Amino acid sequence: MDRTYIKDLKENIGKKVKINGFVQAIRDQGGMVFLIVRDQSGFDQTIVKKDTEGAFNIAKDLTLESVIEIIGTVEKVEQAPNGVELKIEEIKVLSKAVPELPIPVIEEKSGGETDVTKRLDYRWIDLRKPEKKKIFEVWTELEKGFRNYFYENGYTQLYTPSFMKTASETGADVFEVKYFEEKAYLAQSPQFYKQMAIASGIEKVFIMGPVFRAEPSFTTRHMTEFTGWDIEISYIDSHEDVMDELERIIVSGFEQLKKSGIEVEVPSTPFPRITMEEAKEKLENAGIKGKREYDLSAEEEIALSELIKKDKGHDFVFLTDWPIGGRPFYHMRYEDNPKLTKSFDLLYKGLEIVTGAQREHRYDVLVSQAKEAGMDLKSLEDYLNFFKYGCPPHGGVGMGPARLIMKILDISSVKDATFLPRDVKRLTP
Repeated sequence: MDRTYIKDLKENIGKKVKINGFVQAIRDQGGMVFLIVRDQSGFDQTIVKKDTEGAFNIAKDLTLESVIEIIGTVEKVEQAPNGVELKIEEIKVLSKAVPELPIPVIEEKSGGETDVTKRLDYRWIDLRKPEKKKIFEVWTELEKGFRNYFYENGYTQLYTPSFMKTASETGADVFEVKYFEEKAYLAQSPQFYKQMAIASGIEKVFIMGPVFRAEPSFTTRHMTEFTGWDIEISYIDSHEDVMDELERIIVSGFEQLKKSGIEVEVPSTPFPRITMEEAKEKLENAGIKGKREYDLSAEEEIALSELIKKDKGHDFVFLTDWPIGGRPFYHMRYEDNPKLTKSFDLLYKGLEIVTGAQREHRYDVLVSQAKEAGMDLKSLEDYLNFFKYGCPPHGGVGMGPARLIMKILDISSVKDATFLPRDVKRLTP
């Protein structure tokens, strides 16, 4: 007999079916046992009576979260949670759970949620909670929407290495690893390889893969390893072209979410854009003064987003024209104001989710900027060589999709929006 998903039981009233799933709840009424069974499609009530002796005895001995197979007849029962009930004829225990669960799957409404550290220790059980399923539905549909755009607009997907001989940003906050007889670093981004692809003549690139940051941060928005979504595009006139393209990609992702039945507001275009100087002034006028000259604090990001939402009615805002002190050496600068870069961050509901820029593609200028930043030119030799033999003007972005999903679902921590988070103190499970 083929398996039937629980969501399809209503279509099989009066029929004998087989379901598989976890035992979510057990109610022993003496002469009958009610089991709430859950699979990935939903949950439903099942019942076995004493006169079905073999199945009844198995049911009485079950534990919560055991995995079972049930064969029975679907009956319409108005008072049942889904309007149908499965009358059990046979039960097979596929995997019996230890009686005492380390964390509950169904939290007591009055008790609040289990401590996050313990939940993450038992992440595979934590993820059995029905409400957690939506996190990965959003991941799947959002990526589908992004990919739809990439496939329809001439992008090539690349798979870049995580081991690098040279740190991919400024050299700070990188994981150093022993690589046979020499040192290597885990990539902070695929930035150098995206630019190599552009120099290779691949005009539009997208990459989805792991990113590593050795930041000793203990916030709800930082991890030491996360998934990055990156793009790089050729023959642009400025970073404005990159922002325009990013808007179209994000809209495609949100449209796919909405199409799949996930409640989300598809953003209108263009997104609001404000320079760093204007943002600092706007925040100071609102009585908010940050301590960092070349960046916004988390509090400033939240406040700026709230001001933009009030003024423009938009959840997204581009923060542009960053001073060179807050950007990597390879960001292109304005010719008429070389203290500013043609770069941006994208904030969504008070959180930075994207960093992007037009890159400097002129070899001599790039070497000059690397020297000015105090970079070791010898260690950058391979990277700088990409630009010695002709390279199109280009730009791109790096996105942290977990942060975007965190805000879409109003989750309090980026770790809860991640399958298996890694932070300063967590390497398991």
